[in-house]
Amino acid sequence: MKNTLLIIGLSLLAFGCRPAEGTLFSWGNTDVRYEQDECPEALTQQAFRYSAWKGEKMFAQAVFYAVEDMKNVQLQVEDLVADEGVIPAAAVKAQFVKYVWADDFIEGYRQCGKRIRHEQDSLLVADMVDIAPETDVAAGNCQPVWVTVDVPSDTPAGIYSGELKIKGTGLWSMTLPLQLQVVDEILPEPEDWKFHLDLWQNPYSVARFHGVELWSQEHFDYMRPVMQLLADAGQKVITATIMNRPWNGQTEDPYGSMVTKTKKENGEWEYGYEVFDKWVEFMMSLGIDKQINCYSLIPWSLEFDYLDAATGKMETMKAEPGSLDYKLYWGTFISDFAAHLREKGWFDKTCIAMDERPAEAMKAAFETILSADPEFKVSLAGNWHPEIEEDLYDYCVAFRHPMPEDVLQKRQSQGKVSTYYTCCAERYPNIFTVSPLAEAVWISWHALAKDYDGYLRWAYNHWTADPMKDTRFRTWTAGDCYCIYPEGRSCLRFDRLVEGIQDYEKAVILRERWMAEGNQQKLDALDEALKAFDYKTITDEGAERAVHAAKAVINN
Repeated sequence: MKNTLLIIGLSLLAFGCRPAEGTLFSWGNTDVRYEQDECPEALTQQAFRYSAWKGEKMFAQAVFYAVEDMKNVQLQVEDLVADEGVIPAAAVKAQFVKYVWADDFIEGYRQCGKRIRHEQDSLLVADMVDIAPETDVAAGNCQPVWVTVDVPSDTPAGIYSGELKIKGTGLWSMTLPLQLQVVDEILPEPEDWKFHLDLWQNPYSVARFHGVELWSQEHFDYMRPVMQLLADAGQKVITATIMNRPWNGQTEDPYGSMVTKTKKENGEWEYGYEVFDKWVEFMMSLGIDKQINCYSLIPWSLEFDYLDAATGKMETMKAEPGSLDYKLYWGTFISDFAAHLREKGWFDKTCIAMDERPAEAMKAAFETILSADPEFKVSLAGNWHPEIEEDLYDYCVAFRHPMPEDVLQKRQSQGKVSTYYTCCAERYPNIFTVSPLAEAVWISWHALAKDYDGYLRWAYNHWTADPMKDTRFRTWTAGDCYCIYPEGRSCLRFDRLVEGIQDYEKAVILRERWMAEGNQQKLDALDEALKAFDYKTITDEGAERAVHAAKAVINN
């Protein structure tokens, strides 16, 4: 099999006068979060290689260490040039990694529960990939640099060479050579990836952070770069809310309802879908258009609001799932909602979605949905419940509550979606601010090993009060609430998650090819590598060894 090798040389060149003795600029390791106030040790001192395909994003990390104060430090990348063509500098990004506040893990595997800052260690962690063109670096500080090569799909095969430069006031230009070998393997566009990624979005956080009116043009303008990163990661699901505060106020920015419910003076109901339609159309314009998950019929409080036309006031009623009031409130809405979705052409891709609730409550909700419209799809993220599996089109189970293999195979044959999730209940694998970076890659390999269609996580951008500086939150481990920063700033853990999804896609393509070719040696090697992606192995060894071994199979 032909491979694409990203070959980055590690020689260090200085232009002009020599930098101060001890100043360092070298390639590092993408599995490492470098400490801010320490000179990195044991950096790679020889060329290292990545497997890359056309259409793939490749990530690398360089490290700059200053022995004197450096001002206005800037990065510069060039075109990557080969005899066969050019990869433009616009496809090669070099960005400064910024440090944010985090708290460390609490004792034990489960990480849910109130955080009291003075009782936990707080630390600065390299995470945010900044969009600022320059930065200052204090004496004795380490400044990581995150490099992304977005290989164009039409790149001719060949060996492409260029340079990464760093310069600034008081700093003569220092250079790292970069070389990329491209051959004929093509990764599909993200919207065509098979991996079912479901990271829950929170548009309300964006409006609060930027101080703009909800659903205004300014609001959508600020959301565009944030949600575009998600689309570029292959996201399949739009997170929508059909009631107010489905999860109470557990996040800094509680969800509102994207639909309005009005009880008219004659007792009939009227519904408004203007916000829902604008949100869905916006997300679809970015390429996120496979599924719409609408939350939720079973909120934590079991309180349901509506506008009373007779008084002009918002009213709230409390109703247990299965009660007459519950059935009337939701049954009437679901029938009207289904008609609206059919008119928009969205019905077949829409699910009424819930997360884990008591089994009897979920059964009552299913009955209400299917009584109103038996063709409506239902989604659940929760533990394994064999008694309700048949009712679920989209079923996402907890990491340590796996779905039986025979059920997975049956669901795949039925065209249903079967995924898994992690949250604060799992110390690992996860994408907390302090999680080892290889775990973000491990997540998708686990999906492949266990035959899941993909992965769900509850929080893409539930930003904290000061998300650019402090990822700590009052209830969960730092970073549990979000894995992306405002204005389209990515982070190390999100990019490594994308890397793992790309690995999943490559492995699926290669496995199908090897099966068609009868290449049993390759198939056996892949199967053997996948055995390491389980709870016991990650507990005993961590994520790095399994990830590197699996990558070796698909990259050789």
